[in-house]
Amino acid sequence: MHTVQVRLRRDAGLSEPEETPGAVILATPFGPATLRGLPPGAVAALRALARGGTSEDELARTVTEHDGEGGLLRWHLLLRKLSAGALLERALVVPSGGEMATAGAEPVAVLRPFGGGPLRPAAPLAADARVRLSRFAIAVPEDGRLVVRVPRSPLGVELAPAAAPLLGLLADWTTPAGLACPGLPAGTTAAVLGLFADAGLLVRPTPEGEDPERGAVPLAQWSPADLWLHTRTREPRTTGRYGGTYPLRGVQDPLPVAPPAFDGPRIALEPPDLDAIAKTEASLTDVLEARRSIREHDAAAPITLDRLGELLYRTMRQRRTFTGEDGQELADRPYPSGGAVHELEVYPLVVSCEGLEPGLWHYAAHAHALERVADPGPATRTLLDRARSAAMMTGDPQVLLIVTARFGRVMWKYETIAYSLILKHVGVLYQTFYLVATAMGLAVCGLGGGDAAEFAAASGLDPHAEGSVGELLLGSRRGGAAGTPPGWSPEVPS
Repeated sequence: MHTVQVRLRRDAGLSEPEETPGAVILATPFGPATLRGLPPGAVAALRALARGGTSEDELARTVTEHDGEGGLLRWHLLLRKLSAGALLERALVVPSGGEMATAGAEPVAVLRPFGGGPLRPAAPLAADARVRLSRFAIAVPEDGRLVVRVPRSPLGVELAPAAAPLLGLLADWTTPAGLACPGLPAGTTAAVLGLFADAGLLVRPTPEGEDPERGAVPLAQWSPADLWLHTRTREPRTTGRYGGTYPLRGVQDPLPVAPPAFDGPRIALEPPDLDAIAKTEASLTDVLEARRSIREHDAAAPITLDRLGELLYRTMRQRRTFTGEDGQELADRPYPSGGAVHELEVYPLVVSCEGLEPGLWHYAAHAHALERVADPGPATRTLLDRARSAAMMTGDPQVLLIVTARFGRVMWKYETIAYSLILKHVGVLYQTFYLVATAMGLAVCGLGGGDAAEFAAASGLDPHAEGSVGELLLGSRRGGAAGTPPGWSPEVPS
């Protein structure tokens, strides 16, 4: 038979200020919590929780030895408060050499809090209850064990190899009474299922006998990957670390604002005269109203290098750099970026641009210049084919703007929300491209997907260091006068 051990969650710690007897400070992922006026037995029991696994009976004996029977009620209330606050782990330990030989034994399963409370245990599982593993569950190896979680729960279950076969056995509907895991006693298997239920890993059929995750209900429209991304970035209680936690500070230096230059030739671009443009260009309201996704380009008069350079200058140029209080080099560009990290880069893949050779180029935002990255080849051909297919174009776009992210710029500072923050920046940049291109009388069309592997092949960049995260088609507009959005005409000045 197994025993249940309780311990302080592994990312928490305990300290006792010498100047305040009876006080204990718990360092938690959510900030410190100070417990004051504790009797000696409660302090001793908290020390035992911080040292490692111990049973609730052993904790009760420790409290009784110091505080007497009268201290038990107060201790049980404190223990319940710690559990509800997601500060405790519960482990199932199977003795290997006799009923009491649990010291040093590795638990077969541990209920671990990853986020914050308040937590509520699930209803006990009946022996004949039909259950199966949630289709949103993921299992991640960690130090020789599997950690199983679902998106919307702050809890997870850590499984030893002996208990890992349960995942396969729970792939279809079963009952606790009918489930047998090789190598685990029957009672222990049922107890592990109880931990699964507490962590939200199990699904039970609706009263009509339907699967609540696959029927005609809101959950059915979600893929596991989408629900995981949404939950992790929008429900902070499911994770202990969220936002600007600087997970890589002390591990690696922050990346500089400007990426390393490519070896190919560089073309310096002429900065446009923004004051002159402002006197003749349509108003923001006119541009917003005229904005359209345009998939047809004027093959007889392709976009020019000057026009491409103007668009990049007005959308992506680096206006200044500065150092933040955290020591990270930051930047200012025409569009906003969380923490001013500005991790996005733009690579024009040119097919037809007057004054610029076809191939893959990089816009060096700090220098307002184009750097040659690669000649046309199979990888760039695939990128163009995918873009043309996505936009349902009959021919190649004149320019495919490929937006990439230097992931380390964001991930050095931000945790859990890093990738979703990058996607927000991509959306902001899309709109900036749309408005400026519309004001310039150019054809622009954002795409919903692309091929990061083919971009890595074309550019030679490590896709985990810098990878493509967005694409837009760009070209000259048929029948459009340069500098005027469709349907707009300036008033005659008086």
